[in-house]
Amino acid sequence: MGTNPRKENDSDKPKNETGKKKVQKLKAKNMEETLKRIEEAEAAADSSKIHRSFRVPTIVMMKYGSLSEDGGSVSESGSDQSKLSEDEDVVQSSDGDNPTGACDEDNDHSSGDGVIEADDGDNYHGEDSHGESDDSREVVEESDSSEDEVAPRNTVGNVPLEWYKDEEHIGYDLAGKKIKKKERQSKLDSFLASVDDSKNWRKIYDEYNDEEVELTKDETKLIGRLLKGKAPHADFDPYAPYVDWFKWDGAKHPISNAPEPKKTFHSFKVLRYVRAIRKGLIKFDDKPKEESRLYALWDDSSSAERQGLAYIPAPKPKLPGVLAIRSQFINIDPESLKPKLPSRKDLKPYPTTCYLEYKGHKGPVMTISTEPTGQWIASGSKDGTVRIWEVETGRCLRIWDLGENIDQVAWNPLPELPMLAVAAGHDVFILNTRCGSDEQQKKIEELLHVEPQMATEDSGQYDWGQDDRHGGIRLKHFKTVTKVEWHRKGDYLSTLMPSDILFRAMNALIGSVCSIRESRSVLIHQLSKRLTQRIPFKTKGIPVSTAFHPTRSIFFTATKKDVRVYDLLKQKLIKKLEAGVREISSIAIHPGGDNAIVGSRDGKLCWFDMDLSSRPYRVLRCHPKDITGVAYHRSYPLFASCSDDCTTYVFHGMVYSDLNQNPLIVPLEILRGHSRVMDCKFHPRQPWLFTAGADSLIKLYCH
Repeated sequence: MGTNPRKENDSDKPKNETGKKKVQKLKAKNMEETLKRIEEAEAAADSSKIHRSFRVPTIVMMKYGSLSEDGGSVSESGSDQSKLSEDEDVVQSSDGDNPTGACDEDNDHSSGDGVIEADDGDNYHGEDSHGESDDSREVVEESDSSEDEVAPRNTVGNVPLEWYKDEEHIGYDLAGKKIKKKERQSKLDSFLASVDDSKNWRKIYDEYNDEEVELTKDETKLIGRLLKGKAPHADFDPYAPYVDWFKWDGAKHPISNAPEPKKTFHSFKVLRYVRAIRKGLIKFDDKPKEESRLYALWDDSSSAERQGLAYIPAPKPKLPGVLAIRSQFINIDPESLKPKLPSRKDLKPYPTTCYLEYKGHKGPVMTISTEPTGQWIASGSKDGTVRIWEVETGRCLRIWDLGENIDQVAWNPLPELPMLAVAAGHDVFILNTRCGSDEQQKKIEELLHVEPQMATEDSGQYDWGQDDRHGGIRLKHFKTVTKVEWHRKGDYLSTLMPSDILFRAMNALIGSVCSIRESRSVLIHQLSKRLTQRIPFKTKGIPVSTAFHPTRSIFFTATKKDVRVYDLLKQKLIKKLEAGVREISSIAIHPGGDNAIVGSRDGKLCWFDMDLSSRPYRVLRCHPKDITGVAYHRSYPLFASCSDDCTTYVFHGMVYSDLNQNPLIVPLEILRGHSRVMDCKFHPRQPWLFTAGADSLIKLYCH
């Protein structure tokens, strides 16, 4: 049994030698033809096209052997290759492999086209010069995963590779490093390498990743089946026998539960109509006669002959009773009548808590005023002293003892002129606070220097004089001054001298004669020229407060019953605001200049929109006692009012630039802490509020 294969192998040696000679001849011819093609391609095409023309003949040669000189068909070379594959199978069988399986696989590949013969071609080129088979080499384990499942090495995406033509790299890897181009071999070297490599026909060049990819045997078989129009996998049977998954024996219900079609219903109805026509139940010739529905309503004929009612009675009137006079009530929810206001949390910041107290006065603090920068605050008390405090620390910087009850203090609105106007008795003092720089002090000293003046007609009523004791100017008046207000430019100020009780009684008796004298109660002084003049208007009523417009040359004079608005340039009355309260006590102008608030002795706070009407836009009844002061914030939409009822109310007052939108007024907070609140002022830059009380304290409320 062991000697028979050896004899068969000895008999097959001549066949193997003749096959080797044929292979060597075919290789020589293919070498010559390929070199000629390479030279022609290098002369005629560029580098990219040369690579393609070089790849095709190489693959064809490695796959089909050599081409005949007469342009022979591929089948002839395939026949020679099949003969060699048979010899190779015999050698493989002698090594212990199954010759039957190898022959079956080779026969299957030889019958197909070139790509299907991948296994034969691989066996053919795998045979070396010593006649050993490809299976004798080390078998490399192949992965069963496809290339689509492997992440690409190059991460440039859809960027054309032509952009990297002049670069040393073709893209970037996952780590962000450059992928350098590999050195390209010459055409001759690549051809010789392909001749020596038996698996070169399986290799494909991947330009995207700049590498060669070798197809496996299973992948070549899969491509061959696809080219033949077969399923990719050989195990798939497209003509498998049908398997009935349902059992129909003994089924009680049909599979379809669809309703009957409409045609059966229509056919049934038509059949019924046909039967009715045949029986005479439906007739088309005899038409019913239409009877007239009209009849004579007032005909004298009997009721039996005519149609309709014989007598139409008149409608009965409704009898008088309680139901006829019952009043109708409308059920309205009281909550629905309340205006919808925004939440207080959305309107922050506003002052809520007492942060600091300024102690030092020995009497009730009647008035306070904040410096334009917000660093200092001035206060006046009935103890006859004026004090300047540092806002953040509460330190008292300077004290003036004027010997009279202090009714009003007011800072100059210009930050570069830190001067203070004080109304005390019959005098108005303009004091140098010495809170500015050295240059500002020199300018203030020059401005507050007064030279002796000539006597005039009005010198008995007011007089400009130097006050060396307190370091400033002393402006004497003929009556007690209660209000001092600065103009926005800082050079003008107004003073108010309300009439005494005797003059008020005369005014009530005489009327218009005394009203002319009331024009002397309001004076306007010019600091730079040391001039004083009365307002050129005839005021009716007793003035209680004054104010300048924040941006225009307009002057407000508040009497007990109304507020009169004057144009200082045209010297005429512009508007008259009627508050409708018992007695006006204070007034404040909005920084925009189009709105104002007025406080009264009966606890009412009136908001005026001067562009809308001369009547109050809103009347707030918040205080049960007299309102002693009102104030606006310069930058925040806030305003406040203080009263003798020991409370200070803080409101949100938003004025919109759109003239069609009314101001929004929302009550925010009630501040308590004084026995009686005499005055209130806002900080010029922060949402803080200062209050002055009869308990000789000044309190700072912060948010």
